[in-house]
Formats: sequence, structure tokens, C-alpha cells
Amino acid sequence: MSEQAGQKSRSFFGARSAAAVAVVAAMTAAVMTAGALAPPAAFAATRTDTVQRGLDALVRDDGLPGALAAVRDRDGRTRTYTAGVGDLATGAAVPGDGQVRIGSNTKAFTAVAVLQLVAEGRVGLDTPVDTYLPGLVHGERIDGSRITVRHLLQQTSGLPNYTAYDIQPKPYDPRDLVAIALAHPGHFDPGEKWEYSNTNYVLAGLIVEQVTRRPLAEEITRRVIVPAGLRHTYFPAPGDITIREPHPHGYDRESATAPLVDITEMDPSWAWAAGQMISTNADLNRFYTALLSGGLLPRAQLDQMKTTVGAEYFGEGARYGLGLVSIPLSCGGVYWGHGGSFPGYETRGGVTAKGRAANVAVTIQPTDKAAMNHVAKIVDTALCGR
Repeated sequence: MSEQAGQKSRSFFGARSAAAVAVVAAMTAAVMTAGALAPPAAFAATRTDTVQRGLDALVRDDGLPGALAAVRDRDGRTRTYTAGVGDLATGAAVPGDGQVRIGSNTKAFTAVAVLQLVAEGRVGLDTPVDTYLPGLVHGERIDGSRITVRHLLQQTSGLPNYTAYDIQPKPYDPRDLVAIALAHPGHFDPGEKWEYSNTNYVLAGLIVEQVTRRPLAEEITRRVIVPAGLRHTYFPAPGDITIREPHPHGYDRESATAPLVDITEMDPSWAWAAGQMISTNADLNRFYTALLSGGLLPRAQLDQMKTTVGAEYFGEGARYGLGLVSIPLSCGGVYWGHGGSFPGYETRGGVTAKGRAANVAVTIQPTDKAAMNHVAKIVDTALCGR
């Protein structure tokens, strides 16, 4: 899943923004030693194969601090891989299947929660946002009576992306994030075209809370995390700057020649329903496998989720559904996933129609498009079984 990785002004989750640089510069991170974590039903790679060689090249040739991957076969067996260093301060190894900040993969979880409410008859995909959040979504060229839930989930609302503006290193309430976006004019009429905006998913999360009268984190936990059997996935609370389980440290640098800065610890509340979650590669494989096999949504809602529009932002031939992206495979067909960025981490991966799943994480947001292409190639190689 390639993105405009070379642009310094990339948006959070889908990509890094100028605001991310401000957040990173203001954050400090304590040194923590990452231990080893072996996922259930997993086995370490016993030979140097193409996935391992790909990770090694990311560290050796692309200069990434650390990389890790998990590949799940059709029988549910998982092979894990690591390369590089998990903590530059101590020299600790990258933990096998360590936890990372998964950024915009969170959008798929949020979309599932919304679509479950659709299946329950409590939310309508083509119902205006104003029905659930009356009076909230209004501004210059912005009318919540014309923007539907589908527009939010499919990124066709025209709403400005709040992460393109002034995000500070502080706790945020979700409505504060919406207010940042609504201070700017809408970009186009709802449904007119596709454009990535994290604001869409903050609003989707607010709809979940309004309809259920429960916190989004609780709803995602009980509706998605627990049913899918995700033992190493959680929605951190605002103010929780840590990563609970063994993990590789995340890094950033201001330029290609600047030193790496440890930014592992960060208040994630600015990301919320658009990118706040923490997980592992193996759990992401488990999640997308459960989702695409019908384990989390009825067929009607899964079909809606897989109804796509063009989204070249994610690479040539990519298409965006409702919180779900299809990416062409070099061996034919597509894989379904989302991918995500969060300061210090990038994740890419998904599942094929034949049930093979793969996810790759690296411990810096690459600013070099070639490096991101190399990450995407590892996913393709793993899913094509090479």
C-alpha cells in the first residue's frame, strides 16, 4: 500500500503532516527495554526466506531502525519475522510480534462498529450526520444535513482533514478535533469525489457513542476486539502515553541526516477513532481474516464495506470501501486491509480471498517513497506466497 511518502506535509495515519513534526518535536520518550513476545499458535521463521530478506533490506538499505512482520497461512498458522534493533538506546532486539501503534487501521475497527449498528437498525448508511449529531457539522461549504454516514466511512464527505492543521502535543476531546476541521471551508460537495480526511472517522466515532451511549473504546472492545479473539489489541485511554506489552521503540528524524529521536511515548487522543489503537501484526492478520470471512459483520454489511471507489492515494489501482481498502496483487487479484501511520510507526498489510494474511510494521514513518514501496513489496511477496 504505497502513499505519498516523500511529501513532508503528509497527513497523520495515512501519512505524516507538518503538524506531526510539531507534535514529535514537543514529545519526550523514556527508554524502555523491549522483551520478547511469542503470539499464540505462532512459530518463528526457521530459514531465510523472501519476507526475511525484505525486512533485512529495509534496515540495511533503507536505514529503518527496526522492522517486523507476521504471515498467516490458510490454516491459521502464523510465522513471525524481525530485523534491526528494537531499542537504539540499549541495543535490545525487536520483539517477535511486538505491539505497535497501528494508526489508520483503527478506521477499519471504527467502521465495523458503525456497520454493526447499521445491521441492528440503529444507524442508516444513507442517513444524514445531523440526525445523530444535530447542529455539530456546519460551516463554510459544510452542511451536516447533506453529509451521510456513508460519506464519512467512504471518505467522500468533502470535510477538511483536521490533522492538516495545528495539532498540539496535548490531550484532545474528539469534538475539539472536529472544531479544528470545521474552522476551514469544505473542500467539495458530499459525494462529489474521494479525499482522505481523518475528520470523517472522528465523526463516525461520535455517532457510535451517541447511538450506544457508551464510550467508543468500550464499543470497539466488545464488538470487535473480543469477538475476533485479539489478545494483544487495545484502544488506549487519553493520557496513556505507553505501550503495554513488549514493543519496538518508534523513532523520528527532522531530516535524512538528523539523528533519530525516540518518540515511542505519546498521548494518542488526537488520533481517536481515526488512528488511536495499538496492536500486533499477528492480531491485525487475525482481525482482517475474521472480518473478510464474515465473522464480524452480516453479509449485507460486509458487501457494503467492500463496495469501493477509486483511491489512487493508496497506490495504483487501489480502491476505498467503508474503512477498507483493496490493493492489487502482482500475482493477480487483490488484498483487503487498510494500513496506517502514527508518529514512530508504519503498518501495511491485509488478507486475500484465499485466506492468506500478512502485515508488516516498521519503526519510523519513512519519508522516502522508495522505502514505502519496499514495505508494500514485502506485503505483496508474502501474500503471493513467494
